[in-house]
Amino acid sequence: MRSTLKRGIGAGTALAAIGSLLLVPQAATAAAADETTDIQILGINDFHGRLEADSYGGLAGAAGLVGAVRQFEAENPNTLFVSAGDNIGASTFTSFIQQDEPTMEALALGGLDVSAVGNHEFDKGFSDLTDRVIPFYEQFGAEAGYGADLALGANVYHAGTTDPALQEYAIREVDGVTIGFIGTITADTETLVSPAGIEMLDFGDQVEAVNRVAAEIDDQVDVTILLSHSGAEMSGDDQATCDQIANEQTDFGALVRDADPAVDAIFSGHTHQGYPCQINGRTVLQGNDYGSTLAKLDIQVDTATNELISTSGSLVPLADEEGAPAYPIADDIQQIVDDAVDFAATEGNEPVGEISADILRGGETPGDDRGVESTMGNLVADIYLWSTTEYANYGGEPADIAVMNPGGLRDDLLFASSDVNEGDGVVTYAEAAAVQPFANTLTTSELTGADIKQMLEEQWQPGNDRPKLHLGISEGFAYEYVDDAPEGEHVMSMTLNGEALALDQTYTVTTNSFVAAGGDGFTAFNNAPYRDTGLIDLEATVDFFATQGIVDPAPLGRAAVYEEPTPEPTEEPTAEPTEEPAPEPTTDPTVAPAPSEDEELAATGGELTWGLALAGALLIAMGIVLRSRFQKA
Repeated sequence: MRSTLKRGIGAGTALAAIGSLLLVPQAATAAAADETTDIQILGINDFHGRLEADSYGGLAGAAGLVGAVRQFEAENPNTLFVSAGDNIGASTFTSFIQQDEPTMEALALGGLDVSAVGNHEFDKGFSDLTDRVIPFYEQFGAEAGYGADLALGANVYHAGTTDPALQEYAIREVDGVTIGFIGTITADTETLVSPAGIEMLDFGDQVEAVNRVAAEIDDQVDVTILLSHSGAEMSGDDQATCDQIANEQTDFGALVRDADPAVDAIFSGHTHQGYPCQINGRTVLQGNDYGSTLAKLDIQVDTATNELISTSGSLVPLADEEGAPAYPIADDIQQIVDDAVDFAATEGNEPVGEISADILRGGETPGDDRGVESTMGNLVADIYLWSTTEYANYGGEPADIAVMNPGGLRDDLLFASSDVNEGDGVVTYAEAAAVQPFANTLTTSELTGADIKQMLEEQWQPGNDRPKLHLGISEGFAYEYVDDAPEGEHVMSMTLNGEALALDQTYTVTTNSFVAAGGDGFTAFNNAPYRDTGLIDLEATVDFFATQGIVDPAPLGRAAVYEEPTPEPTEEPTAEPTEEPAPEPTTDPTVAPAPSEDEELAATGGELTWGLALAGALLIAMGIVLRSRFQKA
């Protein structure tokens, strides 16, 4: 019981115990060993069927992962192994070719205790999860209900209701301590998988679901842990990173801030990041992806009262500096992997085409950034356009434009030969399948220019775990954009084969069945019905390579940052210079042009008048003087 009264009693008991030790110092050493119960929870997220070790990518593989878990368990038997979802789906060909059953077997036999459901567990629809995936896990459990414990989803409801469609929580007891695990999944799931497969479900608010279930199980558990298939969009182990996570304005940020204080720690996933943080008095963790890292939660509980004393988190790399497994591998799991590799080699080691150079996803590390243009995204869009325009197996009207969502690209095509030694530049069936592992069908939609602009604007998704999803676009289509713009005002221009798109004109647009159904939030496709061609994306890709010879990476620059036009100076003057007319002479006698230095000053009319008057006055005066002298004489 975790009530306030119980915590008070626990505190009093602890104080009494400390007092007795002070009175009996010689007993202190023996008693200290019994004061706390130390438990470790080892977590993964976004494993995605990465069965094989990969020294280049620093992956220990399933056998290295399970080997590490077993070594930690040998050091401390109070150990649980958990996952925050996406154990399967978007897998490598080795697991994909057998519908991820080798991955599920490896994790179950490796001791996976509890798992949240991830969005990729819904890739093949809800019925596949309930009728195939959960029963497959169930066969490896010692007790009934094991399969459901590996697909927790407290915020997954039957459509139109608040009735849970999946198990909400699981409880485990470790050395007398009862631990409750609540599972939730990002509400974005409804846009991340084919809508047709989940039309019977609603994905609700995580905070509401967590707080509801936490209150429900509070009197049954000593510690509560959340397994959330959602996460922050950043990695780091410094305080600045943790502060950013605590304050980010996303659904996950709200979950971190608003989850009930009864939730003692949060394992997260979905965003493929790594962070061990202390936020609001609890540990928040994510362990990167693909089994590269264990997210390790250390729990200390008062042995006498089962009161939680502390939690702390860390990340444990599972590969050494050379990329080899850092812990002894589990031989039984390695056998599962080897058998899967043999099966996949037979099915997938067939060359299907050639490339001239690496064809990569977006990001400094390819695949890390879905918000930028990539050669892989544009190439797949080109393949889609070819498939519904020139492909012999397609019988519909030719398409004008094709687009590819970045989340559907799960691997790169590398020029260097793979481990099966098929040769440099050679693309095998397995390599092509790894790029698009979802077996989507290709579709065509009749969209207006306005619909296409809406589709492009929907690449910007502020507030989501990934705030931008940059679509790959086909040759001949181009647009200019501004990243930092109000909603609906990012796209500045759109052209097709050099001509501006008319907003009221209709164009045929090809994509995959996931996007056509509104997946990844591209709801513009819901503005018109789509035609499902029945062509599987992998089949179309294989046939494209077979007909194209050597395939080059698709060029970048089809989407360009908009630049304000600046006026350019013209070479010729804009107008001929005009001749200034000579000034008209003024009629005002008081105004005269300034004389030049070489000219005599000419008397003006006013000066002449004064001169004549003065001369006249002098003559009169002289006349008077002469007259006077003559009279005296």
